[in-house]
Amino acid sequence: MPPRRAPFLALLALLPLAACGGEALGPAALASGATLVVTGKTPLDHAAGLATGQDCSAVRWERHGPWCVRPAPPLPEPVCTRSLGAPDCWSVPPRTGALLGIADPGR
Repeated sequence: MPPRRAPFLALLALLPLAACGGEALGPAALASGATLVVTGKTPLDHAAGLATGQDCSAVRWERHGPWCVRPAPPLPEPVCTRSLGAPDCWSVPPRTGALLGIADPGR
């Protein structure tokens, strides 16, 4: 086992102890399972993501990927211009000179 996964496994091993109140599943275990189903991340993933500013996922780690990765940069806003019938939109504007956007007044 790689040494970088040892702290994560130690914290993961403590999760069942949250249900030691006599019930089969404690509220912490139910909340953890619900969080995993709804967001695809455990509460530990959310806490690690807030602490590091990265996207952390135990599911990705279980599939032999990195636990935390840097978030992808946002996609550029599309540039839309007038056309016949419907607007044409590009993620990178064409190099044809000055373009009139859809909200620009006509000439």
